[in-house]
Amino acid sequence: MKWGRTDGSMEDGNPSVSSSSNSQPDDAAMESRLVEFCKVGLALDENMTNQAVGLYRESKHLLLLNMSAIGSGSLKETERLWFAIVLYTVKRLSGADSSETTESEPNDTGFSLYQLLKVAKLNVIDFFKEMSQFCLKAGPALSNLYGADWERRLQAKELQTNFVHLTVVSKYYKRAYMDLFLASGHEKKPSELSGNQGHVPDYLRFGWLLFLSLRIHAFSRFKDLVTCANGIISILAILIVHVPVRFRKFSLQDTLRFVRKSDKGVDLIASLCNTYHTSEDDLKKTIEKANNLIVEILHKTPSPASECNAESLDDIIPDGLTYFQDLMEDHLLSTSMEILEKDYEKAIRDTGELDERVFVDEEESIFGTGSLSGGAVSMPGSKCKYESFASPTKTVTSPPSPPSSPPASITHNNLGLSSSKMAPTPVSITMTTAKWLRTVIGPLPPKPSPELQHFLSSCDRDLTEDVMHRANIILEAIFPSSIPGERCIAGSLQTATRMDSIWAEQRRAETLKLYYRVLVAMCRAESQTLHSKNLTSLLTNERFHRCMLACSAELVLATHKTVTMMFPAVLERTGITAFDLSKVIESFVRHEETLPRELKRHLNSLEERLLESLAWERGSSMYNSLIVAKPSLGAEINRLGLLAEPMPSLDTIALQQNITAGSLQSLPALQKHETSSDNHASTSPKKVISDPAGVLLERNSFTSPVKEHLVSFSCFKSKLPPPLQSAFASPTRPNPAEAGETCAEMGINVFFRKVLKLAAIRIKSLCERLQQPNTVMESVYSLIKQILDHQTALFFNRHIDQLILCSLYGVSKISNLSLTFKEIIFNYRKQPQCKPQVFRYVFVDWPSSSHNGKAGQDHVDIITFYNELFVPAVKPLLVELGPAGTPTKTARASEENKTDGQAPGSPRVSLFPSLPDMSPKKVSASHNVYVSPLRSSKMETLISHNSKSYYACVGESTHAYQSPSKDLTAINNRLNSNRKVSGRLNFDGAGLVSDSLVAGSLYPQNGSSAPAIDAATLSSPLKRKQTDR
Repeated sequence: MKWGRTDGSMEDGNPSVSSSSNSQPDDAAMESRLVEFCKVGLALDENMTNQAVGLYRESKHLLLLNMSAIGSGSLKETERLWFAIVLYTVKRLSGADSSETTESEPNDTGFSLYQLLKVAKLNVIDFFKEMSQFCLKAGPALSNLYGADWERRLQAKELQTNFVHLTVVSKYYKRAYMDLFLASGHEKKPSELSGNQGHVPDYLRFGWLLFLSLRIHAFSRFKDLVTCANGIISILAILIVHVPVRFRKFSLQDTLRFVRKSDKGVDLIASLCNTYHTSEDDLKKTIEKANNLIVEILHKTPSPASECNAESLDDIIPDGLTYFQDLMEDHLLSTSMEILEKDYEKAIRDTGELDERVFVDEEESIFGTGSLSGGAVSMPGSKCKYESFASPTKTVTSPPSPPSSPPASITHNNLGLSSSKMAPTPVSITMTTAKWLRTVIGPLPPKPSPELQHFLSSCDRDLTEDVMHRANIILEAIFPSSIPGERCIAGSLQTATRMDSIWAEQRRAETLKLYYRVLVAMCRAESQTLHSKNLTSLLTNERFHRCMLACSAELVLATHKTVTMMFPAVLERTGITAFDLSKVIESFVRHEETLPRELKRHLNSLEERLLESLAWERGSSMYNSLIVAKPSLGAEINRLGLLAEPMPSLDTIALQQNITAGSLQSLPALQKHETSSDNHASTSPKKVISDPAGVLLERNSFTSPVKEHLVSFSCFKSKLPPPLQSAFASPTRPNPAEAGETCAEMGINVFFRKVLKLAAIRIKSLCERLQQPNTVMESVYSLIKQILDHQTALFFNRHIDQLILCSLYGVSKISNLSLTFKEIIFNYRKQPQCKPQVFRYVFVDWPSSSHNGKAGQDHVDIITFYNELFVPAVKPLLVELGPAGTPTKTARASEENKTDGQAPGSPRVSLFPSLPDMSPKKVSASHNVYVSPLRSSKMETLISHNSKSYYACVGESTHAYQSPSKDLTAINNRLNSNRKVSGRLNFDGAGLVSDSLVAGSLYPQNGSSAPAIDAATLSSPLKRKQTDR
C-alpha cells in the first residue's frame, strides 16, 4: 500500500523547509551586509552594531534552515527581514534600552521601528508575521543573551496589538473628523521628520499629535482601546470648541446629533457621549488631561469657556469647558505642531516603537496588506470565524434558540445605532460593548447579593468571607495597582502612574461585580440540578472560583481591548491552566443572558484556542485527568514531563504579586480546603506517576473493568453538560452522575467531544476549500477520531491542525488522490485560524534509537513530523481505514451499533457529525419564501450595535421591477397573515418573521422530518465564499 511518505520538497508541498539548494547565501557576505546596514543605513555606533552582529551569529542557523519560508522566499527580502528583526530585538533588549536610560543620559543610538522598516524597505504586516516566528525559534538564544525575561522586555505581542489598535483608532478619528469638519482649508506638507507624503488638514494633524501626547503622558501602560477611543473623543471636543466655525460641516441645530437643554444651548459633552457611546465622567476626565497637556507642553493659558466670547462657543453651554484663546491661530498652529512633534520624538526615540504619526499622514504603504495571521489580534467588526452563539462546544438537546437581544433598557438609542447613524466600526462596536459593562454591570454592588449570600451560608459553613477574601487576592494579582520597578515615561509628571492605579481599581470593581452576578446564576442552576441549596462541594472548590474570576477578568479585559494583558496572561496570574478554564466557559455564557455578541465571540475564540493547542501544552491540568482516565498513557505523560504543577496557594500568589499584608489575613479554614479538596486534583496523579498502575489502586472500588475502553467516545451519549461540582472534583473521585466512572473520565469525555467537534468543523472547511468529496472528509474525520482514541499521544504538546493536515495528506495518499502537501498548506494558509507556526514548528521527542542521529526534544517542520512520527504511528489505523469511502472494520462495527434495526441495503449512515446546512430553507408551506442565516462575510457589513440577528431572505417578486424593500414587506405580510407591517425589518419585533420561527424552520425539533442539529455546530463556515485572505 502507498503510505504517502514525502521527501519534503517544494514539489510535494513543503512550505517550511528550505531545500538544501546550491544557492545557499554566503555567510560572510551576509554578515558584511548587516554591518553596512547598521552603520550606513541607520548610522548606528560600534557598540550597537556589534550587538546586532552577535545576535545574528547566534541565530543565523535558523535563518539558513528556514530561508525559503521567510517572507516571499527571495534572498534579498529574507535578508532584510532578518536584519530588521535582529536590530529591533537588540534595540529593545540591549542595555541601551530606555528602561535603563534617564533623561540626563540620552541614548544617541535611538531609531524607531518606522525608520528601521523604511531603510529595510519592509512593511509592518510582514515584519510582525516573521517576528512571531523568530521569537518561537530563537527563544533559547535570546534567553542566553538577554535573560529569561526577554519576552516581557521585548513586548513584541504588545507592539503588534498596539499597531492593530492604532490602525482602527486612526480610521475612526479621520472618519469622525471628516464628518465634522471640511477637508479643505489649512493644509501643509506633513513633517519631513516622519518622511510622509501628501497633504493632511492642519487641524486633523494637530488633533492626532495631541492625542499621541495624551497616550504618552496620561495613558502610559494601559493603552487599551476604550481609553484610546475616549482620548479621540476628547480631542474632537477640543477641536469643536476651537476650530473656526467656517470649517464646520455640522450645525448645532441638528437635534439628531446634538443634545439641547432648553434655551441654554447645546450640551457638547452629553452630545458626544450620546453619539460615541462613552461615559460623561470618563470623557470629562480625559478632556481635563488633554487640557493640562496643552498647558504643560504648548504653554497655553486656559480660560473658562463661560468667560470667553469666541464665535466657536456660540450656542454651546460653556459650563465645565476650557478655552485657549490662540490655540488655533493661523500663525501659531504650525509652531504648536512642531512642539508636539519634538515632544513625541523625544518620548519614542529610545523605545524603538512604531512612529505613530504615520497613521494619519497617508503613508499606508508602510502598513502592508493582508492581516496578522491566526487571529492573534481579534477586533470587532472584522471577519470572525464563527458566530458568537455557535461555539463548536455547546451541547443542548433542543434546537438552538436565536441569540437574544440585549435588555430593552440598553437597546435602541442607548446601545444601538447612534443618532447620527454612523455605520459601525471596530471602535464603535467596542464602545458599545463597553457601555454594556458600564450600564449593566457597573451599577451592581461590589459584594455578594442577598441570594448569593444565602447560597454561601447554606453550605456546611458560611463561605462568604472566604469568597470575598479570595476575590480580593486574585483580582489584585490580575490588576495590580503598581508593578515594582515600572518606569514612567519622562514628562508624565506622575499622571500616568496615578491613572494606572485608577484604571486597575476600576477593572477590579467591574470584574468583581460580573463574578458575583454569574456566580449566583450558576448556583441557582446547580441548586435546581442537584435539588439542594447546599453546594458545599462546588463553592469550596478553589479551582472553580479562580476559573470564574479568570473568566470574568478576561471578559473585562476583552471589553476594554487591553494591550498589555493579553490571554493567556490571566491564567498565569490566577494559577490555573487552560484546561481548567475550558470547564466554565460554556456555563458562563449560558448564565449571563445579557452578554454582548462580541464577548460571546471572544469566549468562543478562546475556547477554540484552548481546544486546539493550549490544553495540550506541557503543564496542562488536562494531563492530570488523562492519566487517571487512561492509565496506559501514564508512562508517556511522565516521560515528556507534561503534568501540571500543584496550583499555587493564595498566599503564594499574594507574595509573588507583592500584595500588601493588609489583604493577607489568614483564613485557616480556607487554606485547609485548598489543600485537602482541590490541590489534591493536581498532586495526586504526580504521586503515582512512576507507576501508572498505582492510579488504579486508588479507584478500584468504584471503577468498572470495562470502563477504560468507554473513555474513547462514550462522551457522545450525553448531551447535557455535567454538574459543575463533578467537573471540578478531584480526578480520582467517582462521578455521582455515572456509576463506575471517575470525574477524570467524565472530564476527558467532555473535552474529547469538544475537540472532535472543532476538528470536524475545520476538516469540513478545509476539504471544501480543496474541493474534496465527502468521502475524503469522512475518512479524515474518522482517522482523527481513531488517533484521539488509540494514538492520543500524537496530540501531546501539539496543535490539532497539525494532525488534521497530516491526516488529510495520509488519506489522500491511500485513496490515490493527486493532492500534494503543497496544495494542502497553500489552502490551509487561507483558513481563518491559520498560523504559520502550525506547519513550521511541530514538537517532536526523538527516541534515543532514532535513525536520523537526533535525540531529545526539538521542533521540526510538518513534513519531517509526517515522515518520521506520524506515518509510523498511524500506519495500522490507515490500514483499517482503507481507501476513502470504503467502510472499515472499526467503522462498520460502530455503524452497526448506531443503526440497530436499519433495513439491509439502506444507504450507509455517514460517520461525520451533523453540521448545519447553510442553504436556504423554505419557511412557508403556502408561499415561495426561503431564509438562511446570513453569512459572516455579509453580516459584518450590516451588523448593528443592537446585536440583532440577520437572515438572508429569498422570495418571489410580487410585481415586476418592484424594489427589494417592497418585496420584503410583501413577504412579511404573506407570512403573517395580512397583519400590518410597519417600519424596517426587525426579526425581534412583533408582527414580523421572528427569530424563533426561522430557527424552528432551520433547526427542526427532535422527532421532526429533519435530524436534530447540535447547537455546537452552528459556527461551521460551510459553503463560505472561497477567497484569498
